[in-house]
Amino acid sequence: MEDEIDRRGFLKCMAWAGTGLIFSVHGGVVQSHTLGELLSNKRALEGSSFNFVQISDSHIGFGKEANKDVLGTLQAAVSQINAASEAPSLVLHTGDLSHLSKPEEFDAMDGILKGLRTDQLFFVPGEHDVLVDDGKSYFERYGKQSAAGGWYSMDFGGVHFIGLVNVLNLKAGGLGNLGQDQIAWLERDTRNLSASTPIVVFAHVPLWSVYPEWGWGTDDGARALSLLRRFGSVTVLNGHIHQALQKVEGNVTFHTAMSTAFPQPKPGAAPSPGPMKVPANELRSLLGVTEVRYVQGNHSLAVIDATLATPEKGGPARVSIENFSFAPATLAVRKGDTVIWTNRDDMPHTAVDARGRFKSPVLDTDDHWEHAFTEQGDFHYFCSIHPHMTGKVVAH
Repeated sequence: MEDEIDRRGFLKCMAWAGTGLIFSVHGGVVQSHTLGELLSNKRALEGSSFNFVQISDSHIGFGKEANKDVLGTLQAAVSQINAASEAPSLVLHTGDLSHLSKPEEFDAMDGILKGLRTDQLFFVPGEHDVLVDDGKSYFERYGKQSAAGGWYSMDFGGVHFIGLVNVLNLKAGGLGNLGQDQIAWLERDTRNLSASTPIVVFAHVPLWSVYPEWGWGTDDGARALSLLRRFGSVTVLNGHIHQALQKVEGNVTFHTAMSTAFPQPKPGAAPSPGPMKVPANELRSLLGVTEVRYVQGNHSLAVIDATLATPEKGGPARVSIENFSFAPATLAVRKGDTVIWTNRDDMPHTAVDARGRFKSPVLDTDDHWEHAFTEQGDFHYFCSIHPHMTGKVVAH
């Protein structure tokens, strides 16, 4: 796959950043729906056979200004997962568990992950996990199910999961690399699978070209993806870029996850990638986890991003309007709390309740507006200028 996505298409993808999407397959055709559509049709997820959660880029050991408490934000992610009505059947971590590959960093990671409401944890390494000894320490802890090279596959609930390693031989500019041996293994691994088998691939560096100038892509990812095109449902989960970004191409859905540690700039929005310092009260709105539900029989995969933002009691909660989306798309507050919307886009937006209970003025760049939720209930809202932008506030 030579990914020559044009600017219009790229901005369309970025407009989804931080927005929950549900992916469903009908007759071999992948369809995407916004979280707002999902919330208005709750039956979309009923009957799911199991669900699993993706965590990524925890960077245990990092302590710079962008986030001096990465253990705290990882614990917040675990608490959020455990607070869900259903425990995940399994958890995938898509790399950069540690920041410097130190044993004490892995120890701290293990201590927190032991608190998850599941004993099914699966990992692939990030480049920060293999900084020393070619990843020997990482693979001794987290690669027991993998063969030589670290890649592996497993079957769960009718879905074939494939864990790939693309950080051991990074190419010029930091591009990920799979290598011929791994691609040959992938061909053998999938050769006898039925084309109707749902496939979930997880790796650290994105397999598609998000932004090659920053190394946000995999040099030989197209060769791996060409082996999966015969399958009716393929979902590719990655980390590395520390922000939610989705793309659908044919039967393949790509999804990069937010970090539990710190955000990074949007592609090309800064001289280089790296930890991005944001106001302390906005940090957790840019960190998060991903939940995926599989509906057996109709091959539906639902991908839902959730941030770690939780307002302090009596304090304001914040929604950032950015990349033509409300982030977080769903925000839980207490009755009496105030929510502040801030427009970070270079286009004007509004926040209008679907039932007419509140309506903001037109918000230009950096404008903000607040509303106090004095009643309990679900408040679905949208941008009256760009109606595809939807959000929800749950006051309890």
